[in-house]
Amino acid sequence: MPLLGGIRPPIALLCVLILALAGLTAKVLGPDSEPVVPKAVLSSQQYFAEDGAIALRASIDERVTDLERTAAALNTGKPADPERVLSDLSKAYQKWTGTTVLDLADGKVLAARGERIPLAWVDKDVLTGDKALTPRMVRLETGDVRLMTMAVLEGKQGAQQLLVASNSLSVPPINLGPFRSMAVVARGGEILATAGFEQSEALNSDAERKELTFLQKQMTRLSDQAAGETEQNPVSAREPGSRGYPGVSGTLVGGGYNGRVATAGYASLAASDPEDGESVAAGLGLTVVSLLPVVQQQTFTDDSRQLFGLLAAGALVLLGLLAVAVLWMTVQRPLLGLFLESRRLARGDLIRPVTVPRWGEAARIGAALERIRGQLGGAQASDGSAGARPPGRFRGGARGPLALTAVLLLLWCVPVGLLLNRTDGTVSIPAVMVNDQRDRTDLVADRARRALNEAQADLVSTSRLLDVDDPAGTETVLKNALREHTRYQALYVVGANGDIVARAGGDTHPWSAEKDPSLVRVSGQGEKRPVVQAGAPVPERKGMTLVGEVRVEFLNSLLKRPGLGEVRIVNADARTLAASDGFRAFEGLPKDALPDLVRAANVRVGAGPLENGLLIRDGGAVTVAAAAPFTGGGVAADLGWTVVSWQDAGRFEITAYEREDRSVLASLLGIALIVVCLGWIHLVVVRPLRALAAAAEKLADGDLKTVHYPRYQDEVGAVVRSLELIRQQLQARRQTQARRPAETRPGAGGR
Repeated sequence: MPLLGGIRPPIALLCVLILALAGLTAKVLGPDSEPVVPKAVLSSQQYFAEDGAIALRASIDERVTDLERTAAALNTGKPADPERVLSDLSKAYQKWTGTTVLDLADGKVLAARGERIPLAWVDKDVLTGDKALTPRMVRLETGDVRLMTMAVLEGKQGAQQLLVASNSLSVPPINLGPFRSMAVVARGGEILATAGFEQSEALNSDAERKELTFLQKQMTRLSDQAAGETEQNPVSAREPGSRGYPGVSGTLVGGGYNGRVATAGYASLAASDPEDGESVAAGLGLTVVSLLPVVQQQTFTDDSRQLFGLLAAGALVLLGLLAVAVLWMTVQRPLLGLFLESRRLARGDLIRPVTVPRWGEAARIGAALERIRGQLGGAQASDGSAGARPPGRFRGGARGPLALTAVLLLLWCVPVGLLLNRTDGTVSIPAVMVNDQRDRTDLVADRARRALNEAQADLVSTSRLLDVDDPAGTETVLKNALREHTRYQALYVVGANGDIVARAGGDTHPWSAEKDPSLVRVSGQGEKRPVVQAGAPVPERKGMTLVGEVRVEFLNSLLKRPGLGEVRIVNADARTLAASDGFRAFEGLPKDALPDLVRAANVRVGAGPLENGLLIRDGGAVTVAAAAPFTGGGVAADLGWTVVSWQDAGRFEITAYEREDRSVLASLLGIALIVVCLGWIHLVVVRPLRALAAAAEKLADGDLKTVHYPRYQDEVGAVVRSLELIRQQLQARRQTQARRPAETRPGAGGR
């Protein structure tokens, strides 16, 4: 019968997989041309656009939320004069270009500040329906677009008033770095605002003006293309490498000019959580596009790499053929011979001696079959060579050929994975990657600084609603503020003597305006987590302060950005206050160069300290690091804090690292091939073969009671079936021999 099981399928699979891996090796380890723009540079532009979109979304949502919370807080107290409302609003938040209060009954303007707001767009649809009071974009007579935010105020005698605030949809005030420009794009590809382009009048030559014109045209073309891309569903259009960004993001490559190529990253404004529908900015249909011209790389093909790939593939095929030959000669061929010999004995052909293999389980089985042949021919178990157990020189094992096969294949896998295409500290890292690490770190620092400033501004707004003479009312205001502002873990009012007048939330910590006059401070050194406090003086209450403790989890969440590595906020002593990977209160920085980088970033240059980037080469490892101090306006700028980030350059999609990864992948695939195929052979051939050898020796030793059942329909199973037939023949022979004396005994007694 045809034998389809046994060792043949795994050997066939081994051959197929070796050939497939050889072809893959020739392709991935062979020649590859350098891309015009490295993938790492494109991914960095995508991350930068995502950061810009997050900053713009947060800016818009904060403005809308601040206006709504202010209106809600005002409505809980006595009706305020419209002029007083706008005055307090401008003192607490300097973020709107214009504010207006309307009387909803007759449309009369009750108060106005800043930029004049046109009111022709205010109609019934704006004030009623499912989208009532929803912020919307309005185009002014000058052509500029403003975002209008609305809230309803309760006026005197139950009259309702409409509070309207306008702000421009400008590019977030972040550090774009040299040569980068950014645009805010509406649906349809219309550019609403740009930043980063130089003024044509400030350029000194026609060549520079031509390049500026080229970049502006590229921004227009790529913005239109990006707007079309972001209209897709975020789930189906998610670009590889976006790593969890909830909106649509990706990269684009434009035209070239003077040896430089326009590269762009784009990202739609999306909620921080895909299921969070409360983000106003996410529903405006805006897209952020980041444009950066990079030096075009020369593409070339290395013929030596083609030869290298072919040699590696040829070596694998050669070692694979040797491995298959070992398995065939030491396992498959002896097993086929045993199958033929056992079938011959089962059919009664006892003339020729059994051909005994030289070693291993096959030798044990062959020797046992030879002894059984002698027994079937009439010899007794005690007679000479026919009945005696063979010497131990035949005892070996089929595991030896498997081990030899594994060694042959590992001779290819280990060098490919550990020796070929290995990188060291001399790998060339594009300067753009260091610059982007620096600029993105500065963006995170700006975001954290603004968050702390916003926290203190919220306290200023809340402090104007407090009536400390009414403890119950004050506590209610604090509880409402704590529920609305999730960045706080506790809110409390501290008196002039340091006593807590009212509180809401978790445990409180000491606050003294005399010892430390700063409005944002940190304490708790030596504890499990730092205590970040922000304060705002209570109006008309000398020495009384509203204090809010900022959750460290909130600061940690601001630092988590893909493609930036590990990010931390450190104090002036380079001690950790917040980290992207969890709580690391007051820990030092892990690398020796990072504290020096933090100190260098805080050195005043010109108007103040500047962000700094660094490429650290330590042995064979390459690390890209950056540090950005808190600079700019607000109470958080004087803290002396710095955001520092670093990541292993091996994560970058650079050709050298990709070759190393492909070599490791080929090695791992080879090891997987060894485990699968040789493990299969061990399970379906070697283990049953060892059991068969033991059963054959027992049968040769005279054990006729054990019935032999074949488990597999292969060579081993065929030999087991033949042994069972032989056992039945020996058992019948023994029974016949036992009956003959019983039949002759009566006749002998009668003579």
